[in-house]
Amino acid sequence: MIDTSLSELIAQGENHALEFKSAQVHPDSLARELVALANTHGGVILLGVEDSGDIAGVPTDKNYEEWVTNIARENVIPALDVLITRHWHTEKQVLQIDVPKGRDKPYQTRQFQFLIRVGSTNRVATQAELMRLFQQSGMFHYDLQGVDRTTIRDLNLAQIDDYFAAYQIDFRKEEDQVRILTNTDILDESGRVTLGGLLMFGINPQRHLPNACISFAHFAGTELDEELLDKQVIGGTLNIQVDTVLAILKNHIRQPSRIEGGKTVDQIFQYPEKVFRELLVNACVHRDYAIHGSRIRVFVFDDRVEFISPGRLPNTVSIEKLRLGVSYARNPVILKFMENLRYIDKLGRGLPMVYRTATQAGRRVEFAEIGEEFKVVLGLGE
Repeated sequence: MIDTSLSELIAQGENHALEFKSAQVHPDSLARELVALANTHGGVILLGVEDSGDIAGVPTDKNYEEWVTNIARENVIPALDVLITRHWHTEKQVLQIDVPKGRDKPYQTRQFQFLIRVGSTNRVATQAELMRLFQQSGMFHYDLQGVDRTTIRDLNLAQIDDYFAAYQIDFRKEEDQVRILTNTDILDESGRVTLGGLLMFGINPQRHLPNACISFAHFAGTELDEELLDKQVIGGTLNIQVDTVLAILKNHIRQPSRIEGGKTVDQIFQYPEKVFRELLVNACVHRDYAIHGSRIRVFVFDDRVEFISPGRLPNTVSIEKLRLGVSYARNPVILKFMENLRYIDKLGRGLPMVYRTATQAGRRVEFAEIGEEFKVVLGLGE
């Protein structure tokens, strides 16, 4: 009798997270599958299953578990840990190889190929995709990169002066302002403004980063095809974006109330301002700025508010870990400045606070990865 869990896996067919492999597969071919899955979102390889889904099995006269483990450690760079489970179909053995979403991205083969999984096939990562893999591993931070065709003239020096004044530094009187800006990651070594510096202190950040802004939309219903009541694109530095969208949200979310004893009392639960502020800051600080063709989006519907940010969760952070306060600094420069401006702390308390506030009020709250985006959905009152 066939193992039920094996039957269910095979019934899915090969897809972005499932690969069938014959027991006769060459070690280098298996290594390519391991690399592609680990560099993407992880997945499963069924060894002993043909491309057609037919079960051919794995011979028992060889220790295939050790063979697979050695390939994962010796043919994949850096070494990869996999979990192997045995399944049986009558007298045929199938090995289920669970490949994790790698914590040490990017992985490569011994032939120096950086592969990713696209649908049910593998391909060599593009330069932009490879950059994101390095970014996810923490080996490379995009917000530290200099923005082409920018100089110190693109910075709001009055705003920078206010920032340093909080640390008893009179920036206007400093003789070597460039050195200070370089040491604080606002400029790079070549004199260009870093992406983080431009988004925090730029005169007009969207001149060079047109999609580093927030799109807001309010729909008269519960679907995207409902009547559009309002639509705005909010630019400027990140702190201005957060403050502006927060004010817009307060004006657009219904707040039924009544008068009691001369006081205005809410008739239904209202989220405290800190919830919306946290989600806006989180989207700005943790979005993947290497994805150029997408913006942060905030959508208001009759029954919910959606916050959508370009980029999946980095490194080994998962949805469950987010609820427990586990975080990862994809953009450490932006995080540093937003923290110093009192928009955020690094203790990981923000999203757990959002989750706790919503659930205690009996409101819907969802964290989800959809494609190359991260979405938070907050349910509104009836």
